[in-house]
Amino acid sequence: MATKLKPHKDRLFPPDQSLREVAARLYTEIKGLPIISPHGHTDPRWFAENTAFANAHELLVAPDHYLLRMLYSHGISMTDLGIAPSQSGKVVTPRAAWRTFARHFYLFRGTPSAMWLNHVFAEVFGIEVCLDGSTADLYFDTINEALEQAEFRPRALFKAFNIEVLATTESPLDQLKHHRSLQSSNWDGRIITTYRPDAVINPDIPSFSKNLSRFGEMTGEDVFTWEGYLNAHRRRRRDFAALGATATDHSHASALTATLTPHESDKLFNKILSGNFCSEESTLFQAQMLTEMARMSLDDGLVMQLHPGVYRNHNPRLFEQYGPDKGADIPLRTGYVHELKPLLDLFGNDPRLSLILFTLDESTYSRELAPLAGHYPCLKLGPAWWFHDSPEGMMRFREQATESAGFYNTVGFNDDTRAFFSIPARHDAARRIDAAFLARLVCEHRLDEDEALQVATDLTYHLPKQAYRLDRLDSQDAVIGD
Repeated sequence: MATKLKPHKDRLFPPDQSLREVAARLYTEIKGLPIISPHGHTDPRWFAENTAFANAHELLVAPDHYLLRMLYSHGISMTDLGIAPSQSGKVVTPRAAWRTFARHFYLFRGTPSAMWLNHVFAEVFGIEVCLDGSTADLYFDTINEALEQAEFRPRALFKAFNIEVLATTESPLDQLKHHRSLQSSNWDGRIITTYRPDAVINPDIPSFSKNLSRFGEMTGEDVFTWEGYLNAHRRRRRDFAALGATATDHSHASALTATLTPHESDKLFNKILSGNFCSEESTLFQAQMLTEMARMSLDDGLVMQLHPGVYRNHNPRLFEQYGPDKGADIPLRTGYVHELKPLLDLFGNDPRLSLILFTLDESTYSRELAPLAGHYPCLKLGPAWWFHDSPEGMMRFREQATESAGFYNTVGFNDDTRAFFSIPARHDAARRIDAAFLARLVCEHRLDEDEALQVATDLTYHLPKQAYRLDRLDSQDAVIGD
């Protein structure tokens, strides 16, 4: 007989009764607030076309690198998980892949993946038994039948999930046709784009030269000159802003920044264009481009996000066979104090710049990031990210960052997900963890409960809107901290 599935109402709250009661009261007040999702990777096509999702496997397993990496670590092949190789090869049916996933779902016990998925299974699809090999077909059929219904179309779920605004992320080479379609439609859901220029900033990408040519065609600029290249970025940033973008997003190997002169920048750019450059020159070019992006933000007001410190596609064999985003990305040690100083020397005191920092190196929270954000007006701390987007990771972030940066130098929560159905689960977990952390401060008499409620409300709703400049049309954000 299958085990009953019923997520506990007090999950993620402290075991101590007095703490748990305070956490539950705080959570009750914030759980129904609208979801602000200012950074993520969902597909705008879903909302522009509003067609039904295909099936349980393609919706929940195939795109989820958290699931793929764990299953692969136990010797389960990508083809058995329904992932097609780059070269032609055998691919199992979605049902067979789902059965493999279901038989091994126990591997996720104690992980955030299991917590998020059980929330989706119970709260979204109304399933009442746990997932395992014996219930695989029940799950597959129940989810597929639901996906055929109108209330499970993307736009209907956007409303059902109580999402107020959702940001996607696109390359400068994207035509943004889905965002244009949404803008011209009569649907009132707010979906905005984010400028992610890695494809034309990272010269180590094999297609970099080809990408630059396309970049020039799209902008009408001579991108093979330094000034033309910068002008192309300015044009595309304006295009993105016209479609609602309020932010840029930058994924670099490090947080290194540079302050080269225009002549030095031009000389380095020509070296990059020649293809005859070393790794140090590639790093320096990308460091200079972070500074150039910050300079552009002073003019156009786009918030800048920096996500450094990931060794992407660490498993070359897997990458060659199946491509990127299959769970082979590994955190790196990173630094911020010395790396960001060139940029901060130029712009750190300028209120026109807003730079949100993320890390996968938790050792930098209290040593570097919180003190930096606790001093420079331009800096804010993004939430626990990627490998640390977990109950423990979110709690460690609050414990290590709050003493130096406070709450109001952070930006609340963002889900940073490709998995649309996981958005309510992720935000619910963040709200519970913040309630649990604040409950401890209340019970230690470091905050009054009414203060804790205001902080919880700000972290959930007001701070992400303010940090990502989503509040310009919403006067109610004036109540932050009141």
